[in-house]
Amino acid sequence: MSMPRLHKPFALIREFHLADWFTLANAICGTGALFSMMSYLQTQDVRHVYFACALVVAALVFDVLDGRIARWRQMTSAMGRELDSLADIISFGVAPAVIAYGCGMQGLYDRIVLAYFVACGVSRLARYNVTAEALSEGGSKVKYFEGTPIPTSLLLVVLMFAAASQNALGDSLWFGQVVLAGFTLHPMVLLFAVSGSLMVSRVRIPKL
Repeated sequence: MSMPRLHKPFALIREFHLADWFTLANAICGTGALFSMMSYLQTQDVRHVYFACALVVAALVFDVLDGRIARWRQMTSAMGRELDSLADIISFGVAPAVIAYGCGMQGLYDRIVLAYFVACGVSRLARYNVTAEALSEGGSKVKYFEGTPIPTSLLLVVLMFAAASQNALGDSLWFGQVVLAGFTLHPMVLLFAVSGSLMVSRVRIPKL
């Protein structure tokens, strides 16, 4: 019986376009932000919060660059689109939620809202991919997208950075906390609920 033929090592990597490497840098920055918040929870050194927020900003830079490079080189692919969505959910979905959790939004209701925020981000990206694919098959250029783009969560990250700079973390988090039925809700987390809801809304955002 013949043995199955093994693929050459790094065969997948050779299929990457230049823009895909910037997309991977986006994902790496988002993952680094997660590690930074874990370090903060272990050490309580606020510098790790700053690092996490800065890495999300860096992720946005790479996210913008990968699109520009793809258009410049006129090399776009379904794989690149999927790769971009996976990177975005790490950097602009999971990372902001974990930053919020690390900053003090750790009550039961907080966790539910943060999970909702991430779920909305995933749903928004899935809808974007389906819409873009359907329009491209028809030969039409995408003129607008529905729902706010997931990178708009950077505004929430900037807010967390500002709170950290004012030492408004943990029990000192802005707007305090509310106890409902024995479980804690930090009103500040409601901004994540609004952001997530806007992502899955029917609001039309022109494509630049």
